[in-house]
Amino acid sequence: MPAPAVRDGLHQWQQALRAQFPIITGHPELAYLDSAATAQKPRAVLDAVQTYLTTGNANSARGTYTWANRTTELVERTRERVARFLGDDRPGRSAVHFTSGATEGLRTIARDWLPGFLRDGDEIVVPDADHRANIEPWLEAQRLLAGAGVRVRVVPMPYQRSSGDYDHRALAERVGPRTRFVAATHVHHVYGGDMNVHRIRGAVGPDAVICLDAAQSVGHLPVSVAELDVDFVVFSGHKALALPGSGAVWARQERGPAFAPGGWSGTPNTVGIASLEAALDWLEAAGVERIERWTAGLAARLTDGLRRLEAYEVLGCPLSLAADSTVQRRQGIVTLRHRAVESGDLGFVLFSHGFMVRSDNHCQGDAGEKTGSVRVSLHVYNTVEEIDRLLSVLASLS
Repeated sequence: MPAPAVRDGLHQWQQALRAQFPIITGHPELAYLDSAATAQKPRAVLDAVQTYLTTGNANSARGTYTWANRTTELVERTRERVARFLGDDRPGRSAVHFTSGATEGLRTIARDWLPGFLRDGDEIVVPDADHRANIEPWLEAQRLLAGAGVRVRVVPMPYQRSSGDYDHRALAERVGPRTRFVAATHVHHVYGGDMNVHRIRGAVGPDAVICLDAAQSVGHLPVSVAELDVDFVVFSGHKALALPGSGAVWARQERGPAFAPGGWSGTPNTVGIASLEAALDWLEAAGVERIERWTAGLAARLTDGLRRLEAYEVLGCPLSLAADSTVQRRQGIVTLRHRAVESGDLGFVLFSHGFMVRSDNHCQGDAGEKTGSVRVSLHVYNTVEEIDRLLSVLASLS
C-alpha cells in the first residue's frame, strides 16, 4: 500500500530535499532512523557555517569593526527569525534567548525565573513520564525553594494509560487556584504523539504559566505560539537541522516577571546561531507542513506493517497503528519492542542490516516505560523504501 504522503504527490519534492543532505546521499547503504536524537544537516546549513567562519567570524556586541557588527546583527536577526518561525503574533512583547539546547533552556527557566515567580504554598505540574530534561529541572527548583523555606507542591501530570497522551480532563480536576506553573511536551519523544497542548490552557485556566518542551516539534511540524497560548517554548537547534550546541528559549513575557537568564552573559555560540538561522530558512522554504505530512505518512506505513507482526508491540496509542486510522497520527516517531528479543540486541541486529535506530529507555521519567525499546524516528530525508526494507528485516526476526 503506498504511503499517504506519496499519494499526496510529495515524492518528487522529497527526493529533491533528500539530495541536499550530504551525509545521507554519501551513505546510500545506511538508513538513518534516529532524528529524534539529532537531525542531519542540509547543504545550506553547512554552507552557512563555512561562510560565517571564513568571512566574518567575530564576537557579538563587543566590537565596533565590521565583522563584530555583522555578528551582532546576525544574533539579533536570528532572534527575530526564531519568533517569526514560532508564529509569534506579538514579537514586540516577547523575548528570545539562545542556549546550548533544550535541556539548558529548561534548566535556565527553572533556575533563573521560576523561583522568583513562586510563593509558599504554590503548585507546579510536572510531566513525569516525559523526557527527564522536562522533569528534573522543576524538581531541582522545588528543592532550591525548599532550602529557602518556600514550600512548593508538585502535581504529577495525568496520562491516559492506553495511549500515553495527557489526560486533560483529569488535569482540570487536579489543578486549583494555587497552580501557577505547568510543564508540558509538544510531541512525546517515545510515544510520538502530539500531546494536544492547546487543551492545557482550558484545563489550567488563564493565569497559569505553561512551559513547552518543543524539542521534537520545532522543525518537524508547524508550531504556533499564538494558537497554543503558552508562555515559554524551548527547543534544540540540533534536532531542527542546525548545529549541536544551539537552541533557544522563546518567552511571552506576559504572565509573571520578565524572563532573563541570570548572571553575566558571556560569548554566545555565534556559529551555532548562524546555523540556526540557515536551518529555519531552509525549513520554511521546504515547507514544515509538508515535512509533517511526509514523516507522518512514513510512520503510518511503519505502524500499519508492525501491527501485522505478532512478535512486536508498538508503544503509544494502539488505535493509530492502521494506515487508514482516523485518530491522530504519530509525528514521525515509532517506538517498538520485540516480545522475545531484548531491545539492545535488536538494535545491534538492525544496524547489521544498515538501520541506525535508538535502543534503550530514551531518558523517560520514572512514571514512563520500565523496559527498553527501539525507537525509529524520521525526517524528510527518509524514504518509503527504507520503511519497507525495515519491515522486511523485522518480519524475518518475528
